[in-house]
Amino acid sequence: MGNASCILVGCIDQASIGVVEKWGRFEKLAEPGLNFFNPCAGQYLAGVLSTRINSLEVKIETKTKDNVFVQIISSIQYRVVKQNADDAFYELQNPREQIQSYVFDVVRAQVPRITLDQLFEQKDEVAKTVLQELEKVMGEYGYNIEHILMVDIIPDPSVRRAMNEINAAQRLQLASVYKGEADKILLVKKAEAEAEAKYLGGVGVARQRQAITDGLRENILNFSHKVEGASAKEVMDLIMITQYFDTIKDLGNSSKNTTVFIPHGPGHVRDISDQIRNGLMEGKAGSSGAHHD
Repeated sequence: MGNASCILVGCIDQASIGVVEKWGRFEKLAEPGLNFFNPCAGQYLAGVLSTRINSLEVKIETKTKDNVFVQIISSIQYRVVKQNADDAFYELQNPREQIQSYVFDVVRAQVPRITLDQLFEQKDEVAKTVLQELEKVMGEYGYNIEHILMVDIIPDPSVRRAMNEINAAQRLQLASVYKGEADKILLVKKAEAEAEAKYLGGVGVARQRQAITDGLRENILNFSHKVEGASAKEVMDLIMITQYFDTIKDLGNSSKNTTVFIPHGPGHVRDISDQIRNGLMEGKAGSSGAHHD
């Protein structure tokens, strides 16, 4: 009789690992590619595991140290370790549930120790702690935890509304401070501008009056030299009468003239000239007294 043999051929996909048993016991791992099995010797392919990275999203409800209920959404990336694929195949029936349970346990142990603000600031540290604990546990079952991300932290809706109101109030307060500073600067600049304008206006009026005084003095001197026997008082009276009639003429020619009642007559002109001359003389006397002192 000739020798008879029965050989089966199996193909393991890329990024996968096969588990080969013999008479119901684990024998070896089958690498990707073409593999031969001898059923007559009790050898067969018991199963295939993917070595690709798997992603698991976990939602955890917990409470912070300041009694704020939050929902934490985390994403865990894990994969089967090729060398320990037999442990992953035989030890855990549902690795996703096992990972989720450990994430729940670690997060609910860490988050109650910190406040909500600290949770937002230290979420990477919380993720690191979860990663370290999961690596210890899942490594024994042939799984490697690649990454853990705290995707989102969602406080209770009432807390979120309160936080938004506080944030809005702080921004309004800050805006009011900036507006008050701007108004203050505008008032200061306006006051400085008004003071400068008044100063320049006073300088202009003083120069105008100085020019008028110098002109009157020059006219009086010229007239006294050219007309013999004319006194300074008579020349001043003549100039005042001329200015008086020029003023009346300007009032009459104004495009927006209004009715103005003024005393008119030679006596009134003389009274005006006397008042101006007396004022000039008093001013000159006061100036002379100040120099003597």
